[in-house]
Amino acid sequence: MARITVDGIPLEVEDGAMLLEALDDAGVLMRDVTIPHYCWHPKLSIDGSCRLCQVEIEGAPKLQIACNTPVEDGMVVHTENERVAAARAGVTEMLLVNHPLDCPICDQAGECKLQDYAFEYGALQSRTREPRRALAKNVDVGPTIVLDQERCILCRRCVRFCREVPGTGELVVRGRGDRSVIDTFPDEPLDNPYSMNVADLCPVGALTTKDFRFKIRVWFLEDVPGICTGCARGCNVYLGVADNKVQRYQPRRNDAVNDTWICDAGRLSYKEIGAADRLSTAMLRGDLGVLEVVGFRDALQAAADRLTRVRQARGASRIGVVASPHATNEDLFVLRRFCDALGVETAGVAVVRGDADDLLLHAEKAANAAGARAMGFEDAAAVCEKLRRGALDALLVAGHDLLDAAYLGGVDGLGDLDTVVWLDTHVSDLQRVADVVLPTRVAAERTGTYTNATGHVQRVTPAVEPAFDARAEGAVIAALGQALHLDGFEVGFDARETSRALSEGVPLFRGRSFDAVGDAGLPLEEEA
Repeated sequence: MARITVDGIPLEVEDGAMLLEALDDAGVLMRDVTIPHYCWHPKLSIDGSCRLCQVEIEGAPKLQIACNTPVEDGMVVHTENERVAAARAGVTEMLLVNHPLDCPICDQAGECKLQDYAFEYGALQSRTREPRRALAKNVDVGPTIVLDQERCILCRRCVRFCREVPGTGELVVRGRGDRSVIDTFPDEPLDNPYSMNVADLCPVGALTTKDFRFKIRVWFLEDVPGICTGCARGCNVYLGVADNKVQRYQPRRNDAVNDTWICDAGRLSYKEIGAADRLSTAMLRGDLGVLEVVGFRDALQAAADRLTRVRQARGASRIGVVASPHATNEDLFVLRRFCDALGVETAGVAVVRGDADDLLLHAEKAANAAGARAMGFEDAAAVCEKLRRGALDALLVAGHDLLDAAYLGGVDGLGDLDTVVWLDTHVSDLQRVADVVLPTRVAAERTGTYTNATGHVQRVTPAVEPAFDARAEGAVIAALGQALHLDGFEVGFDARETSRALSEGVPLFRGRSFDAVGDAGLPLEEEA
């Protein structure tokens, strides 16, 4: 370790690390120590092109760029003196020679570094007399991204990202000198599973996503920390919320999970939260054989009555349960207790699998398959096998992944059951055979924890409230347990209390309660 002093602040950092990187790792960059920068990014190679991060180092004759200057023991750094301030002002003036300061109409106003630095270090007026460069606007560089070349400051973060992270290299610098622009090769658009990250990387308003472009001003958004639930990676995200609606996902840095990236499919999965096909009412199949809208309490009581009838007539062994890999650890903990209290012998979890890669995309397309397995729910193959040979009379199913081709491949055979109680967030073919339908909440609407594919326990808090009566699976199962008069279900569901009980009752989750894991999450406790 090296002992350095920055603006009079003594710090102990990794010897040999670059100064910006060392300050970022120490958690003081842009907090206790302000060094403006454009081209440097903690997860990309060093470019050193923007020259904005110049600092004074005692003993060095000239200012040095902090992104590419290695730390040495005893180094004394100044970032706020007149010499450094003059360099920042000079670089800012040069960058603004051709960049329009049209913040009122720029789609990145509010989260643009050029806007911030022009305010802090920019000149009051331009001294140039030459006409500004007229470059292309609204360039369609691919299915997800629009480029405004005139806003680009050539920091090359986007170029390095495409080369270094997905390894596709679609973006390049074309031309030389003051004619250099970011572009794609002819007939080779920016089109890879992580393409939309370039908009997050762009420090100015040059690259924007087609999905969010001109949708809403960012200062109207509240950024709520959460996780993406598109696959078992559980990438950390900020949910941008306005008017009780999630407007976008943006990646949230977590080096143990997703660095600072998120795939395009996961980023766009926010649309499922407010989708038109959400299940929005409790329903009960009536005497005419069609589902009728009923109150939540009536649906719960009907589910309890039907399960009681099967249990008394044929025994609890004739009741099957399918857990949802989209539910929280707390929901699954309650469901596990419910199965044990009811005497259910056949329970499992159905997990849909799909595309995967070596970066973030995980084959399991559910956020909490690992949590379900940790709670004792094995693969639902055994449930399917009993269903096919008619060994079950009732099924309590959460979610609709059971319909995947790897399991039942549809609802054939479920219609012969005496009772199907279905809990879910979105409409599916299960609606054709369910006797009781109970709407549930998505991750953005609930409190709880999820366990990703690597065993990292992470938490979510409600970002929005559903406009209808939907409840967490844990709340529904707890109420059903009460209606069935099961032991241990005398009180209702509280996610935080359940999380504490889970961390005390299941060794893998020891110390991994909702309050303990924090926003960064914690790995599961290692088995002794």
